[in-house]
Amino acid sequence: MFIDEVKVHVRGGKGGSGTTSFARQPYEPKGRPEGGDGGHGGSVIVRATHEVQSLVDYHHRPHRSAESGKHGEGDLRRGADGDDALLLVPLGTVVKDEDGTVLADLLREDDECVVAQGGRGGRGNASFRTGGRRSPSFHEFGEPGDEHWIRLELKLVADVALVGLPNAGKSSLIARLSAARPKIADYPFTTLTPNLGVVRAGEQDFVVADVPGLIEGAAEGKGLGHAFLRHVERARALVHVLDCASYEQRDPRDDLRTVIEELRAYLPELLDRPALVFLNKADVDPDTAELVRPELEADGWEVLVGSAVTGAGTEELRWRMAALVREAVEREGPHDPLDPPVAERPVLRPAGRQRRDFTVERTDDGWAVRGERVERWIVMTDLMNDEAVRYLQGRLQRAGVEKALADAGAQRGDAVEIAGRVFDFEPDRADVPDDDDDEELFDAIDDADVFDVDDDGEEDERE
Repeated sequence: MFIDEVKVHVRGGKGGSGTTSFARQPYEPKGRPEGGDGGHGGSVIVRATHEVQSLVDYHHRPHRSAESGKHGEGDLRRGADGDDALLLVPLGTVVKDEDGTVLADLLREDDECVVAQGGRGGRGNASFRTGGRRSPSFHEFGEPGDEHWIRLELKLVADVALVGLPNAGKSSLIARLSAARPKIADYPFTTLTPNLGVVRAGEQDFVVADVPGLIEGAAEGKGLGHAFLRHVERARALVHVLDCASYEQRDPRDDLRTVIEELRAYLPELLDRPALVFLNKADVDPDTAELVRPELEADGWEVLVGSAVTGAGTEELRWRMAALVREAVEREGPHDPLDPPVAERPVLRPAGRQRRDFTVERTDDGWAVRGERVERWIVMTDLMNDEAVRYLQGRLQRAGVEKALADAGAQRGDAVEIAGRVFDFEPDRADVPDDDDDEELFDAIDDADVFDVDDDGEEDERE
């Protein structure tokens, strides 16, 4: 089965949690903290390779996950990182997100793209030891990995595309010119999958694609051609194959106009590429070829006449296709047109301490704080551990969350939701002494004030 477009659900591995542990020695029941960090979760990586020719494997198994990281252990032992999940795809695969935004265009061997990042491993209690916090009794949970749907679309990488209506003889032609052996029969829509063949002209090798037959309305989704029009996009040159043996039923000139209109409707830039017309099956009806050739040449087309069955005219076609490929390469310049443009690399500079990477939003129930870094802190914190909560409060205080909420108009006692957890806003509480790096921000220590937000938006009191 040839599959060239699939949706895949990818999920990065969860980071391993850190651990809380203390050294045990004789006569010293509680020594220094020695809890190790958790390992990072594995990532989901899409990699292009010539060893894969279709996306059929992802059609049958669309859910792919990377391995989670291992938990940390005592004696400062760090958990192992999770293994990456490697998704092998054919050369020419385009990776898109659910909205259709292109994430990567994998054109070369071993081109790859990380589509789901693994979560960070949580820190053990040894990582939280400071001069003012000699025996931390808390650790971080592992961070969840990215999880979403992506789309994989295969666009064949070929130098020349053979296009035409059904039963024009494209499969016979590629079989004559190369070692490809597509299915050939005397009825329309014989070819249900694109075929690739390598053609040699002297010292020059180039790849020819036999694109399944188009029909009128293919660009709007009619027939089989609409599913394979994308395979024409990367071709440097086009060869329009016309059937001269069915003149009583179809005029080759009308066939050419139909194909041209479908290409224009799908991607107008295709009409600017070098192209020629091959009048096929001239051995069956040579009079038709001689009748339509002058009119096509008057319209500016280069026209060759021959037969894929007898081989007449195919050698001339072979050399002319090679010349069209060279012409396209010269027109495109010294750079390979299949290489995606290299974007200018941004200059990364340290962010100032006052830079705000979160937003505060007014909701029906109170306030919501949104920001990748702030939400990650919440997810990785054990909210049932008072010491861990106090450490979290200090981080949020230093990040400017309290000030941003106050500036936005939050009042004492308002509900504040961060990463699915709801807290009561209690700024500058006088009954909590100042610490070297911990100041009260939320009244989150009281278990009754901590909630989990379900997928349906309802709040369930955490036990």
